[in-house]
Amino acid sequence: MTTLIIACPCALGLATPTSLTVGIGKGAQYGILIRSGDALQTAQKISTVVLDKTGTITKGEPELTDLVPANGFDETGLLTIAASLEKGSEHPLGEAIVKGAQTRGTDIPASEGFEAIAGRGVSAKVDGHAVLLGNSRLMEERGIDVSALTADWERLANEGKTPVYVASEGKAAGLVAVADTVKADSKPAIKALHDLGIEVIMITGDNARTAQAVAGQVEVDRVLADVLPEDKAGEIRKLQDAGKIVAMVGDGINDAPALAQADVGMAIGTGTDVAIEASDITLIQGSLTRIATAIDISKATMTNVRQNLVGAFGYNTLGIPVAMGVLYPFFGILLSPMIAALTMAFSSVTVVSNANRLRFYKPKETWK
Repeated sequence: MTTLIIACPCALGLATPTSLTVGIGKGAQYGILIRSGDALQTAQKISTVVLDKTGTITKGEPELTDLVPANGFDETGLLTIAASLEKGSEHPLGEAIVKGAQTRGTDIPASEGFEAIAGRGVSAKVDGHAVLLGNSRLMEERGIDVSALTADWERLANEGKTPVYVASEGKAAGLVAVADTVKADSKPAIKALHDLGIEVIMITGDNARTAQAVAGQVEVDRVLADVLPEDKAGEIRKLQDAGKIVAMVGDGINDAPALAQADVGMAIGTGTDVAIEASDITLIQGSLTRIATAIDISKATMTNVRQNLVGAFGYNTLGIPVAMGVLYPFFGILLSPMIAALTMAFSSVTVVSNANRLRFYKPKETWK
């Protein structure tokens, strides 16, 4: 009877779930919504964090900064075409162009036959003219010569702005540039991840020059630029195939497949519902500093789990031989069933008490 009581694995069954429950609650205190115990356990192993640029590293609120007309267009005509194309668009860059036109008092006529071309740009008809707005890939595919604008494009990109080409009736009409400022906490957050020994990669659909300009401001390790929305999950898979444990952090609809592919998907709480739904962890306040906090809480939680498991196994390992009478031939000692029941309860209380110590844990906030 004593042996059966001692062998009861109550403490062992409590060791992991109690710690994970407290760890998830600790995350909530810091504005980190952890959806499952699996996500909390995996977060401690993260070796690489991939950050989307627009809306994650940057504010996601770009502003119209430059207009470079060409082929007989003036700034007003160029802006009219661009704003007409993007009127009603939900893309941050499109909203910035429309807002910039409204601020300057530009008349914005309605467009017809609007078409979004994934990863390239948009097309429509404005006042009966076929117009395009997008990147160099779109212009090349449509056979539009933009070589006269190359120097201006490079200048704007090197300044950290996002230049896009505008074309009308098969000819380049000019460049429209917008800039998205970096969040104040992005650089400290990336430094905190570096302090944890984690590689940080920025992924974006922007051109390489603009991406490198932003990357230089926040000091990421690598940049993946010109990545189409449908290719982001593939880039995550490549990193995983290289043996890395990858966390993806994003906020947009086009980030959802990559968030689902990553070992741990982290969504910005201020982002889209689709991204949040696809993620394992949601950073409610939208601050990137909470990535390091989530990883730190995960490590503390798993350390606590290991302590509980050692205690539970240790109790059984030491208790069962005594209960079976291993000491009786030498010292005449037999363990009473009542004592066994008391120690079994004590082991469970010990495990729960140790798990509750996590409630007083304070993550290291090295960026402060």
